[in-house]
Amino acid sequence: MAFGAQELRVLQRALALALHPSPASAEDVQDCLRLARSLDEAMGESARLRDFLMADLARYRAALPGSITGYLTLLDEALSAGHRPGADDLAALRALRGNPAAAALLSRCAPPAATATVTVPAARTRLLALPGGRCADQDPAARPGAKPPQKPAPDPAPETPKRPVPTPGELFPRRKPTPPPAGSRHHLAAG
Repeated sequence: MAFGAQELRVLQRALALALHPSPASAEDVQDCLRLARSLDEAMGESARLRDFLMADLARYRAALPGSITGYLTLLDEALSAGHRPGADDLAALRALRGNPAAAALLSRCAPPAATATVTVPAARTRLLALPGGRCADQDPAARPGAKPPQKPAPDPAPETPKRPVPTPGELFPRRKPTPPPAGSRHHLAAG
């Protein structure tokens, strides 16, 4: 957002009043209120433009791969405007990474893979009993605080095999073209 010279003067007076409180003139108050309204209006317009851009981006993403150039242009525009790509944008870019422009945008969007090592202080770790320990030879029900063993859950019923989805070629078999009649102009003679 850019300010004009008059707006900067009003902003400067408002900051001076905030830092050094003193009575403000009616003109200063009116200028500050006008600037506040202008800023609110600009913020609202910016939000409407961002919403329009995001809706347009979603339309282009839904039409991929046919709309690749328009989608990449819009995404680049959105990223320049501060848009943080969502999972849909990242998935689309990964699918299009064969395109150099898509690969460049993906590298610009994807967070760097960082491997972090987490150190847990010894005071926060819990010690767990390992199988074969001191109580391994005792009956599990005889251990203090132990729960009786549970019965294993029954195996779920096997799923019925899914019917394969037919391909368009299976649904609509290709017809062999009929040859044109012998006397038509489409009939070519060799000779």
